[in-house]
Amino acid sequence: MKDSLIALSKDALSSLRDLAPIVLVIAVFQAFVIQQPVSGFLSIVFGGLLVVAGLTFFIFGLRIALFPIGEDLAHSLAHKGSAFWLFTFAFVLGFGTTIAEPALLAVAEEAAEVAVGAGVIADTEEAISNYAMGLRLVVALSVGVALILGVLRIITNWSLPIMIIGGYILVVIVTTIAPAEIVGIAYDSGGVTTSTVTVPLVTALGVGLASSLKGRNPMTDGFGLIAFASLTPILFVLVYGIVMQWI
Repeated sequence: MKDSLIALSKDALSSLRDLAPIVLVIAVFQAFVIQQPVSGFLSIVFGGLLVVAGLTFFIFGLRIALFPIGEDLAHSLAHKGSAFWLFTFAFVLGFGTTIAEPALLAVAEEAAEVAVGAGVIADTEEAISNYAMGLRLVVALSVGVALILGVLRIITNWSLPIMIIGGYILVVIVTTIAPAEIVGIAYDSGGVTTSTVTVPLVTALGVGLASSLKGRNPMTDGFGLIAFASLTPILFVLVYGIVMQWI
């Protein structure tokens, strides 16, 4: 218990240190550029304290729960020797964490609203909901496929740079034929998948799997899954836009 409290206090100090530059920049601009009184100062301070507390507990939770869970499951599946269950776990992990990603939810809802304004979909609640859900499912599916590719790369020792470069070349080619309305959303979709929920578990999966396989180095082979998780959503959403345009 004592060790946990010490670790929690260290995380709190680390959170304060990480947020200090942001606070400093805002304060300098407020004082010397905007030069206007701050409205709701107490609310801002209270909100800032909540951010520090939330970030502290989030980091603490990652270290004592999410990272160990991901690594332990990867170790267990690797020792079990079943490629089917390893790939299944990778896909379900990628799909499940992404569909629950708050950043993706926000982007999908905003994209649906913009699609209404652009006349891409009807201005009805059902159409907006279906568009947003369709986008979320496509991105979640893409991350599931990305983790399968990442796990396959770790097992087979394929070259990460070649796979990533080839993937982005394919993205550029598909971009030229995709509808202009979907291109920006597709590229942003690659960013929102690398957020608070997805990254910790995906990283733990890669490191745990590389640590379990003979001849694999966790430093050189365990990382790279996040790169796939950023690449495949762009490609999948571009293709989704092409298909929707045909329909």
